[in-house]
Formats: sequence, C-alpha cells, structure tokens
Amino acid sequence: MTESRHAILHVISGLGTGGAETMLVRLAGALRDRGFEQHVVSVGGRDAKAAEIEALGIGVSALGLRTAVQVPGCAMRLRSIAMRFRPTILQGWMYHGDLFATLAHGMTTGRARRRLFWNIRASNTDHAGYGRILRLSALLSARADVILANSKAGLDFHLAKGYRPKRACVIPNGIDMARYRPDGAVRAAFRREFGIAPDAVVTIHVARLDPMKDHRTFLDAMALCPALSGIIVGLGTDTLQVPPNVKALGVRADVHQLYAAADIVVSTSVFAEGFSNVLAEGMSSGLIPITTAIGDARLIIGDVGVEIPPRDPASLARELNSLAALPAQQLRHRGLAARTRIEQNFTLDRVADHFATLYSER
Repeated sequence: MTESRHAILHVISGLGTGGAETMLVRLAGALRDRGFEQHVVSVGGRDAKAAEIEALGIGVSALGLRTAVQVPGCAMRLRSIAMRFRPTILQGWMYHGDLFATLAHGMTTGRARRRLFWNIRASNTDHAGYGRILRLSALLSARADVILANSKAGLDFHLAKGYRPKRACVIPNGIDMARYRPDGAVRAAFRREFGIAPDAVVTIHVARLDPMKDHRTFLDAMALCPALSGIIVGLGTDTLQVPPNVKALGVRADVHQLYAAADIVVSTSVFAEGFSNVLAEGMSSGLIPITTAIGDARLIIGDVGVEIPPRDPASLARELNSLAALPAQQLRHRGLAARTRIEQNFTLDRVADHFATLYSER
C-alpha cells in the first residue's frame, strides 16, 4: 500500500455494537469522503461492525487478543500491519486500542513523520473493572501527541486520574441527521408490528445489557407507568423479565428506524458514559430525552430534555407520566426542538471536519 499524507490506522479495542464502535464507523465513512486513506485494526475479534466498515471500502484486521499471554504476538501482528500500511496517523480508540496503538508507534519505523492519537470514550470509569489499565494508560499518556475525548466529563476525569497529554481536546460524537430522523410511515409500520396503538406514548431505551446501563431502573419505572408503552433494544435485553407494557427486542439492525416509533428516549446509565449516542440519536429522531446526570448528558440535552438522579425509578416514572400527560401536538413540538438542538451542535459533518483538521496538521 502506498504512503499517503492522510493515512490513518485506527486501532480499537473491539468491533462490537457499542458507542465507540458506532462512532468509528460513522467517522471512517465521513473521512473517506474527505480523501483520507484508512485501515481499522480490532485488538479483539471482527465482531458486528467489521462488515459495516468493509462495506465502506475500508480494510479491517483483527488481532484476536483474548488473554495477556497473547499480547506479544498480537503486538507483532499489529507492527506488521503498520509497516505495510505506513500510516501518518495512528489513532487509538478506548483503553486497549490506545495502548496497542502506542506499542505499534514505538515498534514501527517512521515515527518522525507519524503522529499518535488517543481517544477517550468514557467518563467516570468503573475502577473494579478498569483500575489497572487506567493506571497504565495514565503512565503512558504523555507519549500521545494528541488525546481526544468525546466528552468534557471524560477528559476531566482522566486528567484527575493522572493523564498528562501534550495536547488534549474534546470532540463530541456526531449524528447523521439524514439517518436519524422522524418518519411518520416508519412510525406507523412499527407500531402496527408491535401492536402499539397509534396514539400511545412510547419510550425507548437502547443499550447492551451491562450494569453501567442500569436497565432495572428503566423497567421498574415502566412498571409504575402502565399507560405508557416501552421498547428496550440491545445485546442481551431479550433475556430480561419485563413488565407487560415493555417489549424487549434484543439486538436489532434497524435501531435508527425504531426511534421513529417512539416519543421519548431514556438513558439510565450510572457510570462511564461520556457522550451518549443514544440520547443524540433519539433527539435527532425527534424524541424528548430523559437522562441521568452522567458524562456530558446535560450538554447534549440542553433545555429540551429532563435530567433525573441515577438509580431512581420513582423520579423517572414521575417524569415519564408528566410527559405522557401532554397533548400530542406539544410532545411533537418538544421532540422537534430536540432534533434542532442536535442539528445546531452535534452533526456528523461538524465532527468529521474537526477530526480532518487535526489529522491534516503538521
């Protein structure tokens, strides 16, 4: 592969269905349209997002890391990929991606013409699960030329934990406004499919089954709101016991359309959330956001949404019932105001331009 002034080697922890992986797919497509050559390396497996990236015409490699004893071999495979691709930017994503990008940068010739970027995707990380890798990352953080974060809360948290970047900046996630939009026909079709009345007030909660996402608070709140209908989507959610007014759908490839069937988007995360894609996607789809005060949630929702305490089903139920009592026209008006907020602040084009500017600097 020939050397390019704009050649980016993305190194990400894995390619599952999380927010960082979703943002990588969006950004890679937008950077491709801006003339950047790219290759993506998953430290883990190929997983769900690999095919989406390859459909953009961007190559994907997987190191297959499962245990610590595999680290040297995986590092050498990454070095080989970097030697062939000859990137001008090594872009890490999440802790393992940042560390492996740093290994590749140190092991591969051409460092004088190449820059190392790290990417922080979380805010107040769970120390029980990430304490060791967080400390190691802090020790090595000064090696990165630029550390990016998708939330101010995330950057502040990591600086307090010892990160010492040469340069740091916040670039929030960006939403494809054409993909995430209100759609009356789709709304009607999905409501018919799920047996939901056209005039019902519908809430949607999109998240993999994980303690940080706190599905229990959402489900307990919905049990207190029998007049509302709820949809939960995400890996593992189809295994949950849910109240009669909630439908658990598991993994879906059509989440962007499912939003259109709802009126309210809910995030009940209790830690680690930096910039919530779900809130921004739902708002772009014309939904009113309700969220816990985690990460940059307040910055995302501004004055068009509602903030609640974490792990407080009663507060969530109270806000849901309050919104459900509004006239349908007022619900739609508030939902469109939420879409306008995303359009004015968090579009994919705006974010991609910021990345492209940073990558093009010398």
